[in-house]
Amino acid sequence: KAGIIKQFSEVAKRNSILKSTLGSLASFHDDAFVAFNTAFMSNGILIHIPKGKIIPKPIHILYLTTAHDKEVMFHHRNLIILEEGSEATIIEHYASLDESPSLTNVVTEMTIGQNAVLRHVKIQEESDVLDHMATTQAIVYSDAILTTSIFAEGARLGRNDLRITLAGEGAECSVSGLVLASGKQHLDNHTLIDHKAPNCTSRELIKGIHAGSSRGVFNGRVIVRKDAQKTNADQSNKNLLLSDKALVNSNPQLEIYADDVRCTHGSTTGQLDEEAIFYLRSRGLDIQAAQGLLINGFANEIIDRVQIGGVNIYLYRILSNWLAQIRSDM
Repeated sequence: KAGIIKQFSEVAKRNSILKSTLGSLASFHDDAFVAFNTAFMSNGILIHIPKGKIIPKPIHILYLTTAHDKEVMFHHRNLIILEEGSEATIIEHYASLDESPSLTNVVTEMTIGQNAVLRHVKIQEESDVLDHMATTQAIVYSDAILTTSIFAEGARLGRNDLRITLAGEGAECSVSGLVLASGKQHLDNHTLIDHKAPNCTSRELIKGIHAGSSRGVFNGRVIVRKDAQKTNADQSNKNLLLSDKALVNSNPQLEIYADDVRCTHGSTTGQLDEEAIFYLRSRGLDIQAAQGLLINGFANEIIDRVQIGGVNIYLYRILSNWLAQIRSDM
């Protein structure tokens, strides 16, 4: 059995896993956007990888918004289940074909079973007249690995809520993210990594590049429960401001209730290094080339982590096009 990639409507009546799992992680009792999604979703995508199955090629979920006569709302739902020892790569992609105002409200639930491996990438490049709200809830069991990367370049108002529970001994998660904001965009990342079991590891690095009058928020929490001894957790947020009018609020947090752990967190926000620009210009680069080289170096640390054929090239192209558009803001 190779697995299931189906719309909810195709399997709703006969799939017991869908019935028992949908809503078990992202509860509508705890989150207004999840409640909104649960009430109004008309369909969704189920990806179920059975025990021991390795899917060699990436699974690409593409959501496209198109022209409408009036403002509309899209309530997308994704349910991803990897059973014990399985492995998959999933790309969650949101884009627009026009400038019509609308709201995207997406909820993704991910269960990564014992010894399973999930590589997950979320790309958000919708029009900057849209609003994008996303909630991703994941649970990672013993010796399983979750690698998730978030890229946000579109939307007028965008928010990513990422909540990961490390529920089994030896579970690991790696979280990376890149925000590209300009004009009057407001793009937020809110993350929660909850260490509930011993000997778990989490790594988190979120970066933001802000031009124009854009705004950003990073609110990241790492919780280490009393029984989660031998936890290893790193959290970092780094932001680059390309304009005096851009602003980022960064709030990394650690809550530690165990006594045998190694945890670090930190945050930096600043502008391009004038000495580095001077050095590059002294080597023959013009001002735009020098700035572009430094910005690419800052962003590529995140893009380089996406070891999926073609996807990192696509992300480099998004970055290049974005830089070309915001030259006047620098």
